[in-house]
Amino acid sequence: MSIRKLAAVTAATAMLAGAAVSQTYPIADRVAQKVIQKYQTESCEQLWAERAAKAGQPKSPREQRAIQLLQQDPSLRQAFLNQIAAPVVNKMFQCGMIP
Repeated sequence: MSIRKLAAVTAATAMLAGAAVSQTYPIADRVAQKVIQKYQTESCEQLWAERAAKAGQPKSPREQRAIQLLQQDPSLRQAFLNQIAAPVVNKMFQCGMIP
């Protein structure tokens, strides 16, 4: 198989997998898109300020529930993290939030 065919098949598979995730977990997909949008649109200064403001503060009930759902459902967790990992970690790296 040529490299172009392999790339096309890989891209098509990724798009289909993304569509399947959206259909399987539509709420998680919307939350993931909000998280991605936040990290893509906020400046590093805004992200640092928000991090400092939340330091030591308890998580909201909504946030606690979301974390609980992600801990209890491995496939939901995988789908969610697969969506947000690259854009969020990239922005955190750019902002010096992770080494």
